[in-house]
Amino acid sequence: MPRLIVGVLNFPDTIRYTTTVSRRIVWFRRWSVLVPAATVLALVLGVGAVAVVGNDFAIRTETVTIPAASGELDGVLAWPDVTARPVGVVVFVHGDGPIDATSGGFYLPIWESLAQAGYASLSWSKPGVGGSTGNWLAQSMADRAREVEAAIDWVAARPGIDPARIGLWGASQAGWVAPAVAAGREDVTFVIMVSPAINWLRQGRYNLLAELEAAHASNEERERAVAVGDDRRRLLAENASYQRYRAETIDPKPMSEDRWAFARTNYRADATADLQALRHRGIPVLLLLGEEDRNVDIDETEAAYRTTLGPSLTVRRFPNARHSLVRTAVEDHDWWGVTVAVLTPRRLFVPGCLNAHRNFADRQ
Repeated sequence: MPRLIVGVLNFPDTIRYTTTVSRRIVWFRRWSVLVPAATVLALVLGVGAVAVVGNDFAIRTETVTIPAASGELDGVLAWPDVTARPVGVVVFVHGDGPIDATSGGFYLPIWESLAQAGYASLSWSKPGVGGSTGNWLAQSMADRAREVEAAIDWVAARPGIDPARIGLWGASQAGWVAPAVAAGREDVTFVIMVSPAINWLRQGRYNLLAELEAAHASNEERERAVAVGDDRRRLLAENASYQRYRAETIDPKPMSEDRWAFARTNYRADATADLQALRHRGIPVLLLLGEEDRNVDIDETEAAYRTTLGPSLTVRRFPNARHSLVRTAVEDHDWWGVTVAVLTPRRLFVPGCLNAHRNFADRQ
């Protein structure tokens, strides 16, 4: 039976079409859907006890409220389970989409790895998600950066947090947010980037072509999808209103009004200048990339980071890993992914990924 491919939504060339290949739902949003469903599977299989053990993370989570320009952000501060205070903190910067504070539980193994290095982790639901006020689709990348800065200011004043040990963790779309924040703040002392993009438009085209190739699209399907992408680029470049976009688009599944506004605001995003500014700070940066990423051109990303950041950069490329650093074998099989997510969620990640987080943070 045909299944739906959902491309990453932060790029203008994104396509959605029906094909006979397996369903791919990119980035962490997939697991926010699968993990609750996986609980049902665990009960059916009678392995609830195993699931409890597999989800017993050595962290203590605290629900927090962070003041921001959008109003209030519904957040989680994950503390090391047993450690002396004060501790450093890693502030999480989401990728694209309506992501909640834990990314549907996906962040928990990462938080545990950072906790093992003596760091707390701070994350929050995007504006309009969960208890957070506002609308994340109304944000520019500069708005997102200001939101991260507000969160840093808030957490640096928290009892038990060492304000001299603040790091940033950013994924995918955060490539246009985290470097800008780190470049401008002396209190950010290191950065971990997972599958970040460099240029919005180039990455959109890369994602489009990679998904078409993976789907074994026919020449006709390819030409049609490329034409849709080119038409969308034209309308963005002409700053078309939503009414004009709907009147002229050849996309069979047009964007929503909010999504179009988000694209109009952000499609010129490019990380190069912020990376150059970050170089002058000389702080350690860890770049984590999956060799089978279809959303981000990891060769372009690595080259841009190496050229601009120089010796302050550490790069880890993982074979058999997708955009989220989930193992390809898990990403490609829905029910296997569900089973792993509920029973042994740490094994969602490609081998070495969680240790890379811990070892890098341990040196900061």
